[in-house]
Amino acid sequence: MSTAGNALSAHSLLQLMWLASPALPIGGFSYSEGLESAIDAGYVTGEGSAATWLVDQLHVAQSRSDMPALAQAIPAWRANDLGRVRDINTWVLTTRESSELRLQSEQMGQSLTAWLRNQHARSAERMAQIEALAGLCARTPTYPVAFALAAAFTQAPVRECLLAHAFGWAENMVQAAIKAVPLGQSAGQRILARLADEIPQAVEGALALEDGARTAFSPMLAILSARHETQYSRLFRS
Repeated sequence: MSTAGNALSAHSLLQLMWLASPALPIGGFSYSEGLESAIDAGYVTGEGSAATWLVDQLHVAQSRSDMPALAQAIPAWRANDLGRVRDINTWVLTTRESSELRLQSEQMGQSLTAWLRNQHARSAERMAQIEALAGLCARTPTYPVAFALAAAFTQAPVRECLLAHAFGWAENMVQAAIKAVPLGQSAGQRILARLADEIPQAVEGALALEDGARTAFSPMLAILSARHETQYSRLFRS
């Protein structure tokens, strides 16, 4: 349901489900966002600690950084406020705390931009916005800003867009935990259920943040991400 109490249209709902799908060809499955390093360091050892780690990451990192950036970029895209979009994109780039996290955001942003070009090639208006996305800065657009454009095209309310984004992130992280801890599929589903319970609160927190309140300050995550760059044995790119 949307915040106005009206049912989300079937088209918007299906588009959000598509964007949240791990099958979207943007490479999300190849990243653990520091989880693999946390496992190597002994902080994550099983189902319980993996669930706690991901819930903490949802609230401390996602809900205070990428999700509020996404929430602010969606209306900027809908208003065609490219200066605002550029500022958010620059903020995301300059707040990545390790080279791997920055490369992840750039690679996924570039891949999502390519996907958008393929999906909207017949719409001159949408292609103009996609090309504006590609030309935001010398570097490739970041994933939150690219996702914001894709979400803006769905015409869904911002809250629903954030719910889809957060659930897509949760699915990728749970799959990383299943492979790297390792865990069984049932354990993965229990972790995903816990994350699903936490996502609405994280979304509300992200929606409440103004520009000056966004933060990417997650010291332990940053340290572990930096260590991952030289970790001896790795399954994931981050």
